[in-house]
Amino acid sequence: MAKWRDVKQKKVNNKVNSMETQEVQSPCASLPKRLKSFLTDSFLITTPITYIIMYLILGGGTEFAENRTMGWSLILSISAFIIIFFWYVKFQTPGMKAYGVKIVNALSKDRISFTQAVIRYIATLFAMVSIFLMFLPFFNKDKKTFQDIISNTIIINE
Repeated sequence: MAKWRDVKQKKVNNKVNSMETQEVQSPCASLPKRLKSFLTDSFLITTPITYIIMYLILGGGTEFAENRTMGWSLILSISAFIIIFFWYVKFQTPGMKAYGVKIVNALSKDRISFTQAVIRYIATLFAMVSIFLMFLPFFNKDKKTFQDIISNTIIINE
């Protein structure tokens, strides 16, 4: 009975509970934050680029439909340049900044390399096309996405 009284009065540290809470916490930012930052970046970066390419450079929807390969190549290359620049230089895109997350190297928790940024962008495109890879964080213990695993990066809270 004395042990229960000591625990109730917080005279004894319960080491088991502190160990369990440390294991449950993932170093990754939460999935809703990462999804919201991705959607914000889609609207802030990719959507304006798409409209500029479609209407100002190609001259309209019919020309875009006729030159679909060139149009998407321009959209993806310009988006890649901007997003990789933000990841490499600023650690975060505008959407990530809005939700207080940043991208770092998974091992050192420091700046990602340019190669990691490029691999992550390509893996992100591949994951968006694949249905299974989009749901990988729900089956992964660390809640890492496909692009995090392939590029050895992690998105953490600021």
